[in-house]
Amino acid sequence: MATITVQATDGSGSFSALVVEPTTKPAGAVVLIQEIFGVNDAMQAIAAEVADLGFIAICPDLFWRIQPGIVLTDKTDAEFKQALEYMGQFDQAKGIDDLKATVAVARAMPGCNGHVGTMGYCLGGRLAVMMAVSSDADVNVSYYGVGIDDQVAEFEHLRSPLVMHIAGEDGFFPAAGRAKVIAAAKGLSHIQAFNYDGADHGFARVAGKHWNGLAATIANGRSAEALAVALG
Repeated sequence: MATITVQATDGSGSFSALVVEPTTKPAGAVVLIQEIFGVNDAMQAIAAEVADLGFIAICPDLFWRIQPGIVLTDKTDAEFKQALEYMGQFDQAKGIDDLKATVAVARAMPGCNGHVGTMGYCLGGRLAVMMAVSSDADVNVSYYGVGIDDQVAEFEHLRSPLVMHIAGEDGFFPAAGRAKVIAAAKGLSHIQAFNYDGADHGFARVAGKHWNGLAATIANGRSAEALAVALG
């Protein structure tokens, strides 16, 4: 694994991004969007898996404006509380700007075929939907994004495919909001919303407390298919 430096577009500085490359290039790139725990072991494992699928994986440190290099897990109450505090401090609009900057860098990377998508988890799942609404990414994949029902008015205007994996027992996203997202996606060929009955928030978090092997395997297969179609 390597890291690159991405310049923020507002002139406020730069941030690091983890990069894992596939064995064969040129290849499409996937910008991975972190959970509230930073670019931790789980995100590094996902980056390795994405590279194994044949894509360039890039995972930027989105909490750099708070503190660079934040790494937490979901294993202790103290870490979880700290992660929630960081989420409260996080500026989502600035985060979207940083993700757009990362997408632009990814497109220009040696070995990239020019196609770039995003794939996010938890907080990153929300940001992936926001990127679908506001960016030029070629595909966007969201895992258990929280509060994404506030984006549904834009669904019919999206230009690129959007895949949403929704936890059927998500304690951080009320059932009414989840139902609104699923209903809004119906009839739109470029949007897929999948509900995973019995799966909790974080069901695809590698080695996480709420890991659900069946739901994660099915969701990851659907994600791989969407990435392959959009990114080549």
